[in-house]
Amino acid sequence: MTSHDPVYLEARRHVERKVGFLVHLAVFAVVNTGLILFNLLVVPQRVWAFWPLFGWGIGLLFHGLAVFLYAPGARWKQRMIERELSKRRP
Repeated sequence: MTSHDPVYLEARRHVERKVGFLVHLAVFAVVNTGLILFNLLVVPQRVWAFWPLFGWGIGLLFHGLAVFLYAPGARWKQRMIERELSKRRP
């Protein structure tokens, strides 16, 4: 397979999306662990760290769904690129 093969390009794109999700997941885990620890050490009587965890978790959920379930809208960018290319080809 060459780097110009459509199958290779699609596989590479999907791997990049998976890696992007895993980076997002790692950052989510590190930041929210820090927020929870900060919350419990500084203001243990008022648990506020749940709210950023909840909000960001929703975004992470949708990111995961788009990457791993091949949501219908997940390919919209590729379709737009193909339309632009077809306009520019002689």
